[in-house]
Amino acid sequence: MQDNHKLLEIIRECIRQNPQQTISFRDYMELCLYHPELGYYTSSRDKVGKTGDFYTSTSIGGLLGEVLAQYIAGQTSQAWGTAEQPLTLVEWGGGNGGLAQQVLDELKRRYSDVYARISYISVEISPHHRRLQAESLAEHLIAGRVSWMTEEEWEANGPWQRTIVFSNEFHDALPVHQVQIKQGQAQEIGVTWDEAGAQFKEVLVPVKAGSSLDIYIKALETEVSLLDNQRFEVNLGAPAWISRVGQNLDSGQIVAIDYGDCAAEIYSEHRMNGTLMCYRNHVAADDPYATPGEQDMTAHVNFTALIRAGLEVGLQAEQLMTQKQFLVENGLLEKLQDSYSTDPFSPVARRNRAVRQLLLSDQMSELFKVLILKKGELL
Repeated sequence: MQDNHKLLEIIRECIRQNPQQTISFRDYMELCLYHPELGYYTSSRDKVGKTGDFYTSTSIGGLLGEVLAQYIAGQTSQAWGTAEQPLTLVEWGGGNGGLAQQVLDELKRRYSDVYARISYISVEISPHHRRLQAESLAEHLIAGRVSWMTEEEWEANGPWQRTIVFSNEFHDALPVHQVQIKQGQAQEIGVTWDEAGAQFKEVLVPVKAGSSLDIYIKALETEVSLLDNQRFEVNLGAPAWISRVGQNLDSGQIVAIDYGDCAAEIYSEHRMNGTLMCYRNHVAADDPYATPGEQDMTAHVNFTALIRAGLEVGLQAEQLMTQKQFLVENGLLEKLQDSYSTDPFSPVARRNRAVRQLLLSDQMSELFKVLILKKGELL
């Protein structure tokens, strides 16, 4: 709670320094999640798994990484045949390194010819997560397959050829603007401090004409019908990331795994309160002002905006599919094994349960999508 109090004071000071005594919800969320010392994602607290606040697909039996490795191997075999070509794998926001370990282990075990040609680069801002990755990827680090870069370093070394950039639950964790429609006009939600109530308070602020937020909302209004009093999120960071990566990609792919949908679903009338959710100790809540820096905050990804941003920099949308479809198309069912053991905790039984969980769990199979964007060829 002490760290929480420090971050609360930092946020309050940011509010006091603003002439309007208000900061945007987006800036509030960024401080909560990414403050260099006290932010949720930059802190050393456990986030994923039993001792954390939520589970990801990588928590289920290592299967997502194995399937992703099979996809990567399949893409390279189609492009290269028997040619000896190098391949760069770049993961953005890899957290504790779980997905990278699954991918690299599987490539080394089943696709040694591909493994021998790859370089894996982790783009990760958190020093704590870099340390965890170095531990989990020690075997591959010793083999000279692993390195770390900042986003600026990665861009400076571009344009990249024969490169697959992938991310898992990265875009949903980027700070979002919150907007509400009032009498037909879009108003941005700001955050101020209520001294009398000793709590954060929301206020409505006019959207600045010509701003990136204003441009996004106007484009959105040509695609969907926004209703009066509707509240929704605008993630400007995700399409901007697609644009930056795409500009620095000469030939390759982006594989983005995240929960969300197309704009028509994300901004539909049955989502009048938006999609922002918070998670702490595996309990979902909708109060982003409780315990700043100590809970996860996420919003559904608008994949329509990502596809549009990709097209503007030469990335073609190859596929947008459910995670279930991606897993099935790339061999997940092949991992089911016959078991004659009556022991429900045997390795085969546990693995078969993991396969079924990935395919049948609503959270993992239908809400999560896989977007594949391509530029040029992996030649």
